[in-house]
Formats: sequence, C-alpha cells, structure tokens
Amino acid sequence: MKCPFCESELSKVVDKRAVSRRGEIRRRRECLKCEKRYTTYEALAQLQVTVLKKDGRREVFNGEKIRSGLLRALEKRPGIEKVPSIVDRIEGRIRARRLDEIASQTLGKWVLSELKKLDPIAYLRFASVYRTFSDPGDFAKELKTL
Repeated sequence: MKCPFCESELSKVVDKRAVSRRGEIRRRRECLKCEKRYTTYEALAQLQVTVLKKDGRREVFNGEKIRSGLLRALEKRPGIEKVPSIVDRIEGRIRARRLDEIASQTLGKWVLSELKKLDPIAYLRFASVYRTFSDPGDFAKELKTL
C-alpha cells in the first residue's frame, strides 16, 4: 500500500472496521515516513464465474444483472432495500461452492427462493419473466405453489 502523500510503502494500520455494505473492510493507516493518515477499503474480488445460458451461450457472471432483475420485480414494493443483501447471498453461495461455471436456471431458482421469502408479488413478477408465462393460467398455477 503506497502513501497517497509521499508514496512510501511503509505504513501501519491504526484502526480497522467492517463496512456494512458488501463486506468491505475499512482500514485507517498511518504512513511511517511522513506520519500522515489515510483510509483504504478492501473488498472481495469480483467473481470469475461463467454463466451457462439456456441456449448454450456462455457469459461472464454479472451480479448487476441479478440486482437489476430484483429491482424490477420489487419496484414499488416493500423490501427493495434488501436487494444488495440478496445479491450478496447469491454471490456467497457461488463462492461457497467454489463454482467456475453455473447454469442460469440455477441462478434463477436461487433468486426465486429469495423473493418467495421476501414478497409474493415480486416473486410472481420475477417468475413470469423467468419462466416466460404465456397466459393468465400460468399465473394461477404459480399462485397455487405459493
């Protein structure tokens, strides 16, 4: 870690705290050369996972896509503030399993299970897109499972 003031690589950690958002760690450092203090943040590295799509295509995992889908499903619904923690839990599942590749259907099921616990309307909204509902009868079938 280089000091932003004198670019020395000699520093000590004065204070360390967990930041509530996305598992970051905040470190307050003091340069041993110029004695000035500065703050650094550490976060987990981005996942290097490939998502296998239904049509056989492969693309790099992007937590932002899950986040945007959740935001659309939860639009004007209670619980929208829980979206970051849901994305974190899904990414945590991927990390815990040490996956290099994951099927998009698996990700969809995980999102649906999170939404089912959080809000039944948002669950139906997401399920209607994820499972490509074609008529109102599909909604009725899904309602019976709730």
